[in-house]
Amino acid sequence: MKITLKDGSFKEYSAPMSAFDIAKDISEGLARVACAAEINGEIKDLRTVIDSDVSLNIITEKDEAALPVIRHTASHVMAEAVKRLFPDVKVTIGPSVADGFYYDFLSEPFSREDLDNIEAEMKKIIKEGHEITRFTLPRAEAVKFMEDRNEPFKVELINDLPEDAEISFYDQGGFVDLCAGPHLMSVKGVKAFKLISSSMAYWRGDSNKARLQRIYGTAYNKKEDLEAHLARLEDAKMRDHNKLGRDMKLFTTVDVIGQGLPLFTPRGTKMIMKLQRWIEDLEDREWGYVRTRTPLMAKSDLYKISGHWDHYMDGMFVLNEGNDDKEVMALRPMTCPFQYYVYMNEQHSYRDLPYRMAETSTLFRNEDSGEMHGLTRVRQFTITEAHIVLRPDQAEEELTRCVELAHFVMKTLGIDGDVTFRLSKWDPANKAKYEGDEEYWNSTQQYLRNVMDKNGIKYTEADGEAAFYGPKIDIQAKNVYGKEDTMVTIQLDCQAAEKFGMYYIDENGAKVRPWIIHRTSMGCYERTLAWLIEHYAGKFPTWLCPEQVRILPISEKYEAYAEKVRKALFDKYVDVMVDNRSEKIGFKIREARMDRIPYMLVVGADEEANGTVSVRSRFAGDEGVKSLDDFIAQIREEIDSKTIREEQVQAEQK
Repeated sequence: MKITLKDGSFKEYSAPMSAFDIAKDISEGLARVACAAEINGEIKDLRTVIDSDVSLNIITEKDEAALPVIRHTASHVMAEAVKRLFPDVKVTIGPSVADGFYYDFLSEPFSREDLDNIEAEMKKIIKEGHEITRFTLPRAEAVKFMEDRNEPFKVELINDLPEDAEISFYDQGGFVDLCAGPHLMSVKGVKAFKLISSSMAYWRGDSNKARLQRIYGTAYNKKEDLEAHLARLEDAKMRDHNKLGRDMKLFTTVDVIGQGLPLFTPRGTKMIMKLQRWIEDLEDREWGYVRTRTPLMAKSDLYKISGHWDHYMDGMFVLNEGNDDKEVMALRPMTCPFQYYVYMNEQHSYRDLPYRMAETSTLFRNEDSGEMHGLTRVRQFTITEAHIVLRPDQAEEELTRCVELAHFVMKTLGIDGDVTFRLSKWDPANKAKYEGDEEYWNSTQQYLRNVMDKNGIKYTEADGEAAFYGPKIDIQAKNVYGKEDTMVTIQLDCQAAEKFGMYYIDENGAKVRPWIIHRTSMGCYERTLAWLIEHYAGKFPTWLCPEQVRILPISEKYEAYAEKVRKALFDKYVDVMVDNRSEKIGFKIREARMDRIPYMLVVGADEEANGTVSVRSRFAGDEGVKSLDDFIAQIREEIDSKTIREEQVQAEQK
């Protein structure tokens, strides 16, 4: 057999050989640092036996592709350590993931002290230096093997494997785990690792199944890389909106109200009000939308027409179900069917289209408790929702306008560089989830492709992410921990008009079914606020800040002038307050900076005598003395233009 190597050279062998033995034949040094084998472009275990002509690249510890193998091995070392310290714990699965690994256990919750002890035990295991061997068993023997070890989750996994699956195990000196690999050749290859945290998880992600304890960790080949990653995690913790937003008193949650139901404080509410007023004016005055206001709930009849009752009922809050004396109602998970009836309230001709209806919509989704997090996944949220009823010949232009509006909004907020685009498609292997035939889905998906291609948008494609009625252009962003969420969505729907009997009168007087675009301009206010908190680490552009200016009188003698300055700013719609506390001015300045206030105005005898203010900013420090009128003009221009100061960009990205 002929083995073609990465550099184009080749080796020939007369008998089958493992990838590891080939690496050893090339160089003992190469074998020592080998982690995996890339065979015909696929990452495989080094123990893989090669018996035909292939291209082969030995993945070493210096290669990025080695990290998942190192981390997968680290997860098994962690599982062994847990079993040594807590023998009654049951093991489940332990994969490598982006930036690390995890392993789920049927166990009591793990404390930070437990994690430290597990880390110490892992170091002992690695120091023992056992080689890792792989073996396979027939199904019946594999089941008995794990039954004898009292590992019921492994037994379930084996029983769920396809009949023709190869059932493989890895043994690292006595600890044996069901696994498909790949793994390092020895536990000694795990060199730099850290256990990060633990949390609750459900077996197979199903809230009706066993509650497990998940331990997250990470591993790198070099200590320096691990330390850099841990530094990034510390920065992420500092930016995490779920902590920082609470510390800044923007929102809170209360157990007796419920999970996923945040309470916004006056400061957080002020920010959402600013966003909402801006978006509503932007859509109405500059982008040609009319506004609607529709109910927060409806009879089940409406959702049966729309298809949500059949395709989305698990995600809805249903009221009065099972009560024969009352109508079955549901809180709305979307606004589209409500706005359709606004459109149908009067007859429209082809000249009236596109008809763009926008609404600041409060929606309700019955999210699983394990899915909710801070403001990014909640049960009640408010969205910048709109539906555009249009002629098919207008669809390309309107879809492009939707993308342009979303881009304008994100650019104004300073977060346009954070996003990626995704074409969210149906899953042809699960057709029951969707309405419409294969031809419908292929044509509508291609339509969205064409729009993005024509506009030079780079995008990925994802099966199974479409709405049940049509494909989507989703604008995605990652939080500080790398988890991706949909921030803005633009959906093409060519089916709803038929279901609801919607039409327009064409130039020949005939009734014609329109197409519909479902879209958001900024998305969900809650999720966007979370995004902004993390992006700016709480140091928002001035126009968005709930407190834009804090006036700091040097002593109580200047409180009257401070109040005069406050009123002058307040009258110009600047959010301002006076710090009248009997504290030293240095303390007040430091606290204002800690509170991330954009501008501090220090006032004393000279300022009062001259009608000036001493300006200190979060961006540039001491900006000197300015007349009150000049400062008001400066900050109003900054607010009105929604400026993101360059000093701020540099500071926030450090």
